[in-house]
Amino acid sequence: MTCDFIGVYPAVTTKFNANDEIDFDACMKGVQAQLDAGVHGIILGGTLGEASTLSKEEKTALLENTVKYVNGKVPIVMNIAEQTTKEAMNVAREAKASGASGLMLLPPMRYASDDQETLQYFKAIAAATDLPIMIYNNPVDYKIEVTLDMFDELQSCPTIRAVKETTRKITNVSKMISRFGDRFKIMCGLDTLGCEALLMGAHGWVAGLVCAFPKETVAIYELIKQDRRKEALEIYRWFIPLLELDINTKLVQNIKLAETAVGLGNEFVREPRLPLSGIERTNVQAIIDHGIQNRPTLPAL
Repeated sequence: MTCDFIGVYPAVTTKFNANDEIDFDACMKGVQAQLDAGVHGIILGGTLGEASTLSKEEKTALLENTVKYVNGKVPIVMNIAEQTTKEAMNVAREAKASGASGLMLLPPMRYASDDQETLQYFKAIAAATDLPIMIYNNPVDYKIEVTLDMFDELQSCPTIRAVKETTRKITNVSKMISRFGDRFKIMCGLDTLGCEALLMGAHGWVAGLVCAFPKETVAIYELIKQDRRKEALEIYRWFIPLLELDINTKLVQNIKLAETAVGLGNEFVREPRLPLSGIERTNVQAIIDHGIQNRPTLPAL
């Protein structure tokens, strides 16, 4: 399955049951909702997928079950977030063996590598696989920024094809295009800049609230691509209070609560995370309820 990093790629949650095991049936129900909405790819094991809490065996099982279920309808992208270059290379190889169509690659975890160390890390992994790679550039959360000069050096790596642009600098979309043309596909990685990034020329959207609202997310993307900006903005402005639940340290709990509200998941998270409670849960639930009650009628695409 070709992975071109164009369109809406949900970073799906990993569903658990009351025994803290992966609930594969619930996971596939969520994936099916994404397929029904017309997404262009699925990303597994990202931040929203609680990757840091999953064992190696669980990640493999999640990937293999999803690949089997999707059956080639869209590419499946596996996230790589490892502490060592050697292990990241192994994960890349194993992901291909398990059926992944592409990889999302974070800088080294825990160790704040400098520019040269980060580049060497990316280059080694890129050389270890022929799967297309999307670099996850999120210096706010992961403390390492992949600069334009660093991307210039990464042009020599044919498997590095895209960037998940999460710097919060919307001008980076234009800067990347101005400097590199179409060499790197640009995927917006921040829900609250999704529409802005697409309007500036981004090729797609790695989305979070799409887990609960897939049809609305896909509609925004498709309307912008059809140059129907007014219609896209109407949906996006309704969506903004919900999208802000993604830019929060408890984005996993927030989005799982939203999935529960629309019948696409449950609130089980893996400790040390805990489900939302008290006034915090009440406030998030109010945002979700208001969004559902005012859910827009989507235009024909």
